[in-house]
Amino acid sequence: MSLVKLSIKGISYSQTQNGAYALILNEVDGERKLPIVIGAFEAQSIAIALEKEIKPPRPLTHDLFKNFAERFDIVVKQVIIHKLVDGVFYSSIICERDKIEEIIDARTSDAIALALRFNAPIFTYKNILDKAGIYLKANSLEEDKDAQEIDEMFSNPKSFGKEEEEGRQSDRPYIRQSLEELNELLGQAVAQEDYEKAAKVRDEISKRES
Repeated sequence: MSLVKLSIKGISYSQTQNGAYALILNEVDGERKLPIVIGAFEAQSIAIALEKEIKPPRPLTHDLFKNFAERFDIVVKQVIIHKLVDGVFYSSIICERDKIEEIIDARTSDAIALALRFNAPIFTYKNILDKAGIYLKANSLEEDKDAQEIDEMFSNPKSFGKEEEEGRQSDRPYIRQSLEELNELLGQAVAQEDYEKAAKVRDEISKRES
């Protein structure tokens, strides 16, 4: 079976299920997207790895794993999403130490969080993408129609509500703060290890600076 390389498009928060997120993966040489249900902790860890400007004062679990692996000369070479059963994705982490390759079973969210930290590529098999991949338009995470497609895919057992339109106040809870206040909030959130809040504040700062 042929492998298809994936990249990370973004993380979508569920409006209907508390603590649920959808990680959206892009087909690198195509237009299909692969939505994967992940938990809040894993979403936070992936978001921090994507957001280079947020530096946790203490290592998160996935950072600790990376530090441990590097200390013993273990390198994550790639991650493969190799199976889909009843809406659940199964993944393998391909590692190498002393030129000996090992395959480790992992939850997909953990595997991707580690792939980001090791700059390792993410792959899936073509038959999985054919089965679970969907087509979304540009800026699709802000469009009701496309978000509804994701909602339908995860309606059983997981469902995701439609995304709010870009620029609405519910998506920008810090729209009233000044840049100075935002930078102060960002520092406080990182110090308190509230990385979900830090990511939202960082997003608002980025919108102001763009």
